[in-house]
Amino acid sequence: MAEEMISLGARLRDLAQTKPDAPAVTSGGTTFTYAELHSRTNRIARALIDKGVKHGDLVTLGLPNSTGFIEAAWAIWKAGATPQPISFRLPKNELEAIMELAKTPVVIGQFAHEIDRPLLDVDELLALSDDDSDLPDLVAPIYKAPTSGGSTGRPKLILSGNRAETTKEMPEAGGFRIKPGATVVIPAALYHNAPFGMAAAGITLGAHVVVTPRFDPEATLQAVQQHKATWLYLVPTMMSRIWRLPEEVRAAYDVSSLETMWHMAAPCPAWLKENFIHWFGPETVMELYAGTEAQAVTIINGAEWLEHRGSVGRVTTGEMIVVGEDGQPLPAGQPGEIYMRRPAGAPPSYQYRGATPRTLPGGWESLGDIGWFDEDGYLYLADRRTDMILVGGSNVYPAEIEAALDEHPLVQSSAVIGLPDEDMGAVVHAIVQPRPGLDEAGLRAFLADKLVTYKQPRSYEFVEEPLRDDAGKVRRTALRDARIKAQA
Repeated sequence: MAEEMISLGARLRDLAQTKPDAPAVTSGGTTFTYAELHSRTNRIARALIDKGVKHGDLVTLGLPNSTGFIEAAWAIWKAGATPQPISFRLPKNELEAIMELAKTPVVIGQFAHEIDRPLLDVDELLALSDDDSDLPDLVAPIYKAPTSGGSTGRPKLILSGNRAETTKEMPEAGGFRIKPGATVVIPAALYHNAPFGMAAAGITLGAHVVVTPRFDPEATLQAVQQHKATWLYLVPTMMSRIWRLPEEVRAAYDVSSLETMWHMAAPCPAWLKENFIHWFGPETVMELYAGTEAQAVTIINGAEWLEHRGSVGRVTTGEMIVVGEDGQPLPAGQPGEIYMRRPAGAPPSYQYRGATPRTLPGGWESLGDIGWFDEDGYLYLADRRTDMILVGGSNVYPAEIEAALDEHPLVQSSAVIGLPDEDMGAVVHAIVQPRPGLDEAGLRAFLADKLVTYKQPRSYEFVEEPLRDDAGKVRRTALRDARIKAQA
């Protein structure tokens, strides 16, 4: 018998009744209880409806991490609409392209751009309505609609195949191992898919969600200690910056309350993951591999990882295969393109707006990743198909080289691309954001015994700006195109 479902708005209403004084969300020194969050989001939802938001609309949401981000998302759901989160740093042309795809009636944000529809922040919306009574119960037909630029750089929307609802009965433990009453710390930008979904899951399960305004390595440890956090989300870039803190700084914070730490969104260097497993404990460190599209998922804990070093886990949802250039499945140990599909009979998990998926017959879809399975069914990732470098006929995966570079204590971040070469077809070029004291000779010596000769960078470039966004992702195609254009 199917479980009875209720809207996300109804869940917040129920939590406001059963635990009104419990903290719901904290950010930047501000905390709202469940009663306060429910009351404020009722007012914001009414303001959105007055501004023309209708059931089924997508509403573009471009705020920095804050209590206001959580308020805005829940108000959008209460209006029967879908949050469409974007970076609050988007340039005007990208913002306009996304607004056009979303057909949003209003933008919630603090952009300086002049746009052709209402632009309001949370305080302005609150000022438009003082009616905090409950609204008619609505379920948005689409739970969320995050954006992705992918390798092309052109924005697309990924519309969730789920409705904005949850089970009526509160589970003992929800997705991502969040327990009711847990304290969840999220230092990642909420406009990214994973932290957005995890924050929403935390509120839905009655947890205390602590959202740091921005990522800071020491402040993250401080938040864990201050709130006695049981649950933490990081991406590998954050893990690296935390690990690079002086040992005495790391050791000064009590992280023993943590029961679960998830990481995902980008490949994690093996040396870094192993350090976190030994620090937090093998049962605490969890990794998930999937796309925002959510056709299929792999999961692995730290104990399994130590037995299958470098793996992202076994398939827990849906199906995955690895195929060769001819589109045929490859045996264990051979790298190829990873294709995924939903379980038989399951409804679609997403729909693109502004793009089409890469497919094979039989319902298989690819996110463009290269990897392989071992004999035990554990998946290993190599790199993105579009980022692979062909050096003299040999496949070179940038992520492998970046992992070796990032192991150097004076490397803050790195990106590896292939540049055209008449002799080899392509050569490896390393772009590095250094810490003081790093030089090219030292990097070359460091990599000499870590990488086979053809994988070692032919050339290096030092830059001042970060090479990865706050989700740990890097757009190698854009970096490569800019350098090829500069050479022309």
